[in-house]
Amino acid sequence: MQQDGIWDEDAASRYDTPGTGQFAPDVLGPTVDRLAELANGGAALEFAIGTGRVAVPLAERGVPVTGIELSRPMLDQLRAKADEATIPVIVGDMATATAPGKYTLVYLVYNTISNLLTQAEQVECFRNAARHLTPGGRFVIELWVPELRKLPPGQSAVVWSSEPGYIGLDTYDVLHQHVVSHHFRFDESRQARLTRSPHRYIWPAELDLMAALAGFELETRHADWSGAAFTAASRSHVSVYRIPADH
Repeated sequence: MQQDGIWDEDAASRYDTPGTGQFAPDVLGPTVDRLAELANGGAALEFAIGTGRVAVPLAERGVPVTGIELSRPMLDQLRAKADEATIPVIVGDMATATAPGKYTLVYLVYNTISNLLTQAEQVECFRNAARHLTPGGRFVIELWVPELRKLPPGQSAVVWSSEPGYIGLDTYDVLHQHVVSHHFRFDESRQARLTRSPHRYIWPAELDLMAALAGFELETRHADWSGAAFTAASRSHVSVYRIPADH
């Protein structure tokens, strides 16, 4: 499963769920609020901008946003909401593609750094963020915490969501630090729709080391966009890294 094959026209057409899921106001609102604050009056660059779930409302808040996106079908969905003049987008890989100019904020949300399937690519993603930032600029990552503590010996799968019409489970390859997310969607019929995506999971401590290799310092880490404390029980985190002002 390659990323350009996963985020095809069908996936892009189904990605947006206005008002629900990741598009729910109580999810999207705090995300945009925090990113606008961290941009600190400057311009923002979103890695893997997708359909513009975050970029569009952030731009509407007055933050100039540029994006990098590998999937042309996802970009087509974004273009139905905002034109190139409003939100410029460079087509390419977030680990290597270059956007013009400098930014006070680079951000990468909703676990997307894990779409890079090797440690080397993830390290390059940090270095690419650093190249785009002004001194004192910030790189923000939203990422889930691997749920390996739920795996008893001999079991490789964890059900992480079960609700009417949907079951989500992850299968882990702990030897290679890989996970495949399986999403089952169903109705009253006997048929279910399955979509899958591969990831390389990253522990927070490993993420911090990647950041240090690229010249970043950890500024804050919270359990969510609203600033809840990050604890041993947290299932995800929002980590803010900063390039030193004298860099």
